[in-house]
Amino acid sequence: MLSRGLVVRRLLERQRAGELAMRHVRAVAETVGVSERTVWRWLEQAKTTGQVEAPVRQGYAVSDEVWALLGEVGGNVAELRRWLSAASGGTLVPSASTLHRVIRRDRRAGRALMVEREPVVAGPSRPDPLSELGLNVVAGQGAGGQVFLREQKHLAQVPVLVPGAQVVHTSAVRSVLRTVAYAAAVGAVVCLYGDAGQGKTVALQYALSQLPHPARVRRVHVGVHPTVPELHRVLADALELGRRLPRGAGEAELTLVNALRQPRVLVLDEAQRLPGPALEFLRGLWDHPDTDTALVLAGAGSERALRRVPALASRVLTWELVPRLGPREVATVMAAFHPLWGNVTADDVAWVDEHVGHGNFRTWAKLTSHLTAEVHGKSRAVVDRRMLEWACAQLMGPL
Repeated sequence: MLSRGLVVRRLLERQRAGELAMRHVRAVAETVGVSERTVWRWLEQAKTTGQVEAPVRQGYAVSDEVWALLGEVGGNVAELRRWLSAASGGTLVPSASTLHRVIRRDRRAGRALMVEREPVVAGPSRPDPLSELGLNVVAGQGAGGQVFLREQKHLAQVPVLVPGAQVVHTSAVRSVLRTVAYAAAVGAVVCLYGDAGQGKTVALQYALSQLPHPARVRRVHVGVHPTVPELHRVLADALELGRRLPRGAGEAELTLVNALRQPRVLVLDEAQRLPGPALEFLRGLWDHPDTDTALVLAGAGSERALRRVPALASRVLTWELVPRLGPREVATVMAAFHPLWGNVTADDVAWVDEHVGHGNFRTWAKLTSHLTAEVHGKSRAVVDRRMLEWACAQLMGPL
């Protein structure tokens, strides 16, 4: 393609020789792909300033000092802009959309935001994303020397189906915790997937409850194959807009964007229900320069749904698989999950997993529920093979 500088020089030569005609300007505009008015403006600028090439756009960049100030105001871009405006007397301050866009770009590129918080013990030279986010998890020692992270008392809202049970972290669930924490910090898209009953929802809710700002988490519940207007409505409900969205698609999207100006985490469980147009709308909402939102798409088969929308799939930072429990870890995990399994022999646990459990955490939780109900009120109840056979029969009939 011809450069702007070359065509402007040729036109100036024609003009100085008195040979410039409309057909010359029209031909240049069609060749370069701009309007005739733009070409005339280039000529006027060249005669006024002597510059024939396009000016180099440097763009706005956030300095280290401004980035540190952003951390001091807790990552609030609107507050940062007010500080910059007050410091400069209202001059040389970028627009809110520019500031949001540049900060969002830098965070996605991996620029760490050190938010002001209580002093912590110095760690390694390269900060751990969890410590930067102020995540506070408690490590417990499981049987066999394996370390698990247990649910804290204030996280009792995480559903585990059985009274007395605790959220237990294997390496897979710990990985979900780290993935969600990092996605929330940098405003990324993640996909959490795996077969039904593997513990995706429990792991996700646990990870969300550990975020420094759980109030910014918005869970979106969708029906089967919702239309884009229906998705507008459920997003408005999740964001607590408190009023009906405008009827026009553009106005409705702008209303949602305005609600997402502050850093948030948008969570859609059962994302496999979303058709292509709804996923494409989410991609556009997440891509808008004024939004600062992490997007978590979870569900059995959600990875296949996202793959059908390449524009969104290409933006997924992490594809997080929650696998089934391995045969060697079932006994250890279940002993940490509920005290009932602490006295069950390893052979009996292996038998249950082979016949019914199959490493599916939901199935094991249902078995635990049946067994705790059966032993409730009994002073010295022993969970033996006979009782295990009975519990398994409740799920699949006689063996």
